[in-house]
Amino acid sequence: MKKPVVLERKVWAEKPDVWQGEFEGRRFGTNASVMFYTTDQIGHGPRLHKHPYDEIFIVRQGRALFTVGDEKFEVTAGQIIFGPANIPHKYINLGPECLEMTDIHVTDKFEQENLE
Repeated sequence: MKKPVVLERKVWAEKPDVWQGEFEGRRFGTNASVMFYTTDQIGHGPRLHKHPYDEIFIVRQGRALFTVGDEKFEVTAGQIIFGPANIPHKYINLGPECLEMTDIHVTDKFEQENLE
């Protein structure tokens, strides 16, 4: 049986006061890796890319314009989006407030092909 692990913020966070950073599941022997993304800049977000695994996006705060394949749609805090493997996707902050996302990658290590 695996033992529980507590990951301290200083290990994954890029800044002490912002939800920004990541960790890979292989460190814990699990098939889930997590990326925390935050931006207060309207129009900013990850560029178009794809992964060879599924991804789950949790909108924690703000509004975003998502592109998944040929579809574009607006999402708001509290919504969860499923991104299938090998489908290009991106999102941008629509403002006026900060966009805060938790992105769960269904893999033990990050792999990404940038398309823009």
